[in-house]
Amino acid sequence: MAKNNLEVLNALDVAKTQWYHFTAIIIAGMGFFTDAYDLFSIPAVPNSSAASTTTRKIPQSQLFFGWLGDKLGRKRVYGITLMLMVISSVASGLSFGHSPKGVISTLCFFRFWLGFGIGGDYPLSATIMSEYANKKTRGAFIAAVFAMQGFGILGAGIVTLIVSSAFDHAYNAKPYSADPAGSTVPQADYVWRIILMFGAVPAALTYYYRLKMPETARYTALVAKNAKQAAADMSKVLQVDLEADEIPDSKIVNNQNSFGLFSKEFARRHGLHLVGTSVTWFLLDIAYYSGNLFQKDIFSAVGWLPPAQNMNAIHEAFRIAKATTLIALCGTVPGYWFTVAFIDRLGRFFIQLMGFFFMTVFMFALAFPYHHWTEKANRIGFIVMYSLTFFFANFGPNATTFVVPAEIFPARLRSTCHGISAASGKAGAIVGAFGFLYAAQSRDPAKTDAGYPPGIGIKDSLIMLGVINAVGFFFTFLVPESKGKSLEELTGENEEEYGEAEMQSGSTRTVPVQS
Repeated sequence: MAKNNLEVLNALDVAKTQWYHFTAIIIAGMGFFTDAYDLFSIPAVPNSSAASTTTRKIPQSQLFFGWLGDKLGRKRVYGITLMLMVISSVASGLSFGHSPKGVISTLCFFRFWLGFGIGGDYPLSATIMSEYANKKTRGAFIAAVFAMQGFGILGAGIVTLIVSSAFDHAYNAKPYSADPAGSTVPQADYVWRIILMFGAVPAALTYYYRLKMPETARYTALVAKNAKQAAADMSKVLQVDLEADEIPDSKIVNNQNSFGLFSKEFARRHGLHLVGTSVTWFLLDIAYYSGNLFQKDIFSAVGWLPPAQNMNAIHEAFRIAKATTLIALCGTVPGYWFTVAFIDRLGRFFIQLMGFFFMTVFMFALAFPYHHWTEKANRIGFIVMYSLTFFFANFGPNATTFVVPAEIFPARLRSTCHGISAASGKAGAIVGAFGFLYAAQSRDPAKTDAGYPPGIGIKDSLIMLGVINAVGFFFTFLVPESKGKSLEELTGENEEEYGEAEMQSGSTRTVPVQS
């Protein structure tokens, strides 16, 4: 670190891990819990493909809230996104209409705004956690925020299992093949409504604590130019007292390095970095959400789930939730927490390369001998291999693409650049959702789903996803390693903002005060 670096930022970098860090992980992570919960609970909703796709239409919100977080501050915008998620989750369960089409239309409307709030939470949560964390365990803290998605997936599965099981036992409907009309009892309408509204509960419980969190010291000191306020805020949360002298306005130097997002200097310093973080997130989400959103279709194709006509609507929701919960327990959740455990030891770059590599290997291993896996004796092996692709997605690029953009860009542009990267990822999720839905259709027109043209089939779709993972592997080389460095070391930013005038005057300092 340069000798003129603000001591409040040094204090953050070397602060020992304490209870407040874990509180911040939970508070910041509730957006991701809600994100995963709402996405993976949607199979319980009739015509769920429309609702799930609407939820993923959030790239605009990540761009907007990312930019707003850099302009107005992380804390102020943070509360807005959470309240939007709470209100939209409740409203989704209250979707109204006089016909199924009307209900789906209003559901998609509320899910759009839910997705808008969730999208805004991505850049803000990542930026806040990166700016609160110390440099030794910063990667683990940011990854732990993202790992709350795993608990959201489990939460969606568990709530769906409980609710659908209760209704299935209370209203013993016949399977669709025996009674198409009677297979969906009127009370089934309450199942998906209860499941969706429950997603508002954890987010609402953390809203008060979000409002209590102070603005990050890095935003206050480096963007708002108020070192004294930054020291006062951090004194409340760190186990050390800090005080700071004010910087006279005449001493603050905005030199030539205070570049903007669209400047040549940004392009020179961080242009390839932004391309790397954006493209790898885009490619990752095509593969990741294709597999996640259509687990039901893949499990049905290999016979792990019975044909839909052999189940009633509520029992189908139960069986799908059971399968997705098992995959989450075996592959998804362990992958998240392996990243938390090893990211500050192995580094972001290594984990992302490793993840893309093994996702490619296991996707090809599923795809090329696909007919082998469809045989009844080999179906368990298919599930194991499929789980491993999710394990290495989460112990790999699904976590690191979230972590790195929150570390390698200047504070005044950090939330914006993370929003751009995340928006690219969500664009990939939309491509994956639509693309896989169409591509995975059978080549035989008689075997396609109603309303869909023939596609290339699941085997060739899996090969295509493997190729996408391989491309992600090579784009990772555009992304720098950020392990073990402070945010200011990565950007040279503290030197930019205060320059030589501060070093010469000695008029600004933030120092620990002995109690």
